[in-house]
Amino acid sequence: MNRWRLGTSRWDTLGLRLQASWPLPALLCWGLSWCLWLLLPTLGVPPLWALALSAALSGLCALAYRAVWRSLIVAAGWPLSLLLAHPSLVVPGWLWLMLLALLMTAYPLRAWRDAPWYPTPHGALAGVAAFTGMASADGGPIRVLDAGCGSGAGLRALRREFPEARLSGVEWSLPLWLLCRWRCRDADVRRGDMWAGSWADHDVVYLFQRPESMRPALDKAMREMQPGNWLVSLAFSHPTVAPVAHWPTANGRSVWLYRIPAKPRRAGPLHSLSR
Repeated sequence: MNRWRLGTSRWDTLGLRLQASWPLPALLCWGLSWCLWLLLPTLGVPPLWALALSAALSGLCALAYRAVWRSLIVAAGWPLSLLLAHPSLVVPGWLWLMLLALLMTAYPLRAWRDAPWYPTPHGALAGVAAFTGMASADGGPIRVLDAGCGSGAGLRALRREFPEARLSGVEWSLPLWLLCRWRCRDADVRRGDMWAGSWADHDVVYLFQRPESMRPALDKAMREMQPGNWLVSLAFSHPTVAPVAHWPTANGRSVWLYRIPAKPRRAGPLHSLSR
């Protein structure tokens, strides 16, 4: 049992490291599969076996990822590239380049460290406003930020929870930023890096990111936000810091709430937050 737990821990650590350096491990996996595909026939391996072994390598690499969508990308990337490169298929080069350009426009390299576009489900934030009981210090509307607002689904969910709040959002992807501005005209939506901008002026910061994003997100909130304010995360929690509250939603995910303590620690690792 202890050996199994140790192996599982090492496998989880490897998975977290691979996720943090995405997409380089995926590119490396596809490159290795191509090398195997080209090498095996020179060693006398039948083409069908070479195909199966190369695809199996991609599938094995995909097992290191916890996120389902990344596992699918890693597993399917090499077979798809082989399919498109097969001489019996007429796939114009300009079409491949156009699809790649569209992908890079919607999801530029600078945003690859953040979560891919995945809208906040309807009703996923129900109960957040009632639990936090937020009110601004000067009696005016509270300020709520959606960090990585995507197409605006999160801002709409926040508006239902905080109808009188001053909503703002930040998004790096140009197409998603334009779409969000059009959908959420009652919010201040700007294009930029969610990690570069300050969170100091916000009473509530909401994010729907990735598991590995939670450490830097809570660190940033602790440095910049005022005591008593809130960081709200959908689906993912901090690996070591206990939330003030969390509950499951109807779509199967959970909402995690972290409150900035009255006396934030100046040094040493974080272990818990209290109301």
